[in-house]
Amino acid sequence: MFDRFVLAIDCGTQSIRALIFDEKGNLIEKSKIEFDSYFSPYSGWAEQDAELYWNTLCNVCNDLKEKRPLEFEKIIAVTLTTMRDTVVNVDENGNALRPAILWLDQRMAKCEKPMAFYENLAFLAIGMRNAVEISRRKGKANWIIENQPDIWEKTYKYLMISGYLTFKLTGKMIDSVACQIGHIPFDYKNLSWPKSPLSFRWHMFGVDKNRLPDIVNPGEVLGYITKEASFLTGVKEGTVMIASASDKGCETLGCGCIDTESACVSFGTTATVQTTSDKYIEPISFMPSYPAAIPNKFNPEIQVFRGYWMISWFKKEFAAREMIEAKEKGIFTEILLNERLNEIPPGSKGLVLQPYWSPGLKMPKAKGAMIGFGDVHTKAHIYRAIIEGINYELLEGIEKIEKKSGKRIKRIVVCGGGSQSDAICQITADMMGRPVLKGQTYEMSGLGAAINGFVGLKIYKNYDEAVKNMVHYSKTFEPNEKNMNIYKQLYSRVYKKIYPRLKEIYDEIQKITGYPEVY
Repeated sequence: MFDRFVLAIDCGTQSIRALIFDEKGNLIEKSKIEFDSYFSPYSGWAEQDAELYWNTLCNVCNDLKEKRPLEFEKIIAVTLTTMRDTVVNVDENGNALRPAILWLDQRMAKCEKPMAFYENLAFLAIGMRNAVEISRRKGKANWIIENQPDIWEKTYKYLMISGYLTFKLTGKMIDSVACQIGHIPFDYKNLSWPKSPLSFRWHMFGVDKNRLPDIVNPGEVLGYITKEASFLTGVKEGTVMIASASDKGCETLGCGCIDTESACVSFGTTATVQTTSDKYIEPISFMPSYPAAIPNKFNPEIQVFRGYWMISWFKKEFAAREMIEAKEKGIFTEILLNERLNEIPPGSKGLVLQPYWSPGLKMPKAKGAMIGFGDVHTKAHIYRAIIEGINYELLEGIEKIEKKSGKRIKRIVVCGGGSQSDAICQITADMMGRPVLKGQTYEMSGLGAAINGFVGLKIYKNYDEAVKNMVHYSKTFEPNEKNMNIYKQLYSRVYKKIYPRLKEIYDEIQKITGYPEVY
């Protein structure tokens, strides 16, 4: 029985979880409180009261303390992992000046003042002019400067939600290097704020250095729980707070993917594939690798925007009967849908989906596509085709990472909602042609944050040792050779040809309809 525990707090879009982990990676207890993801005063906006996150954090910690008072008293460190690209403007006292703007927010700044001529010329030369302009207009600081100048004038610090909650816990405006992921002037290659005042990043995102927090590496001390925070959360005053990382970075660490020969596949709202690299590499040219939960390392990442959001879309549009049945049985709709997956053959009888439901910066005119329909196809075929389509795109991402790293990815560890389905795990193994491992806990982000805590406390001398002791797997799925061959042919001979063949058609659709908007 262990008597040293780390409290990992995981702040997501729809909930906050408080998790107690021991030094062997066992989840001792958890508490979770859900809330509405955001409110939207105007179309496309996604905001949330910053105090809601703090109040929920306090409540979830107190709930956890009630469940396990003895273990709670033995917490020796606190760590925090949060969603990415969610920002809070605060005054000198740390009070939020306006609601937090979430990563889901779609508003755009006008950015009528152009960037410097030499910057525009450089971006044009590398084919990134349009992508840079989209990123610039997505920068929420630019929008606030244009539309709420009084708020910007009062802004003492412009913080990620991780920095805001860290201040509420420690009284210090400080954050982790590995949480600085979003539309902010962060130098990903050098893992720091830009050192040159002439860096294009300052001009691009509109935030000056004085409004940004101090940052430290994962595993370093952020501060200590204040008397006030202790009263509100129940955590002992003076408990050390150790820097961790973003939710995706912590997932990758919690999955034990600490090199370029293993990959973490997250079946989340945005589906992702990440590895951990000693070198800074860009799987998609000019799109950065993000800071890893391990100091001075990087997470090359490929995203499938609207990834497993497509499951929610499918349920809403096609699975009304299953939703009613699931409610009657007291189970999740996905359980019923996933039972149907094994009834459909690999390749969904030729139904192939390309999951570009939300275009990316490099393909701003791309649209989703589903081809190969016949009279044999049912909604179960469509459901499996969605799962397969997301995996095809993730497989393409794996190939891009392998090409840039020079290393073959030998195994995949899955996390996120889809990882709970054995059928989806087996489909993934068959499609990727690699073993797929499922972790011992659903709370992979929390586990990664706890690893940061135990390494920061020097209980483990390094991350290799911590992962060996704390990361365990509950099940391994080996590829089925027959299924793998079917997918290999569909991927190379069909899927990879869809976008090149349809690109001109997407261009024409955009010209005619004006959707998606191109800047």
